[in-house]
Amino acid sequence: MLIRAVSASVALAMALSAQPLSQGDRDYAASQLHATRKLFLDTVAGVSSREWTYKPAPAIWSLAEIAEHIATAEQILFQRATVDAMKNPLDPARKQQLSNRQKDELIVKTVPQRDRKFQTSEILKPTGKFASRQDAIDAFRKRRDATIAYVLSTNDELRGHFAPHQALGDMDAYQWLLFMSAHCERHVNQMKELMARPDFPKK
Repeated sequence: MLIRAVSASVALAMALSAQPLSQGDRDYAASQLHATRKLFLDTVAGVSSREWTYKPAPAIWSLAEIAEHIATAEQILFQRATVDAMKNPLDPARKQQLSNRQKDELIVKTVPQRDRKFQTSEILKPTGKFASRQDAIDAFRKRRDATIAYVLSTNDELRGHFAPHQALGDMDAYQWLLFMSAHCERHVNQMKELMARPDFPKK
């Protein structure tokens, strides 16, 4: 009986400690995801085939390659947030320490900055998987729309389950979704750098 009572108490404590996102967190993440969705779609709208595939040097990604990287990352980062991080046990102590708006804003503000470069993983390197510009756009839109719908409806405890990032350290599952948005903006900035080159084709 005592063991059952203790087990029931532990289960109750875990249930009470697990909380869905606050409305403020939902609104903040959805706002960021919507904003960078629009940023990507506006940037690639009307791009010609010549512009889409232009590479000024072998080591510099084309718009097509950057778009493929963004679209592929949408799926990988969603899994990082909703599967990989959520597999790790809920950690209420670290939740209080690391799940805060200050770190949220750090991710949103610093990740898009391109003063520091990182080597991408093999799985995120472009391979020409999309046959056309529209295919890449459609893949991005489908994945991003699913993420936004998830943020607005999920009851998962995204605050308190953590997974590490090579530069930003431990981030909770919610912050991984913010990172997805900021990662998109970072690479849209890369697109804009390419498009601003004097040798970039004009249609």
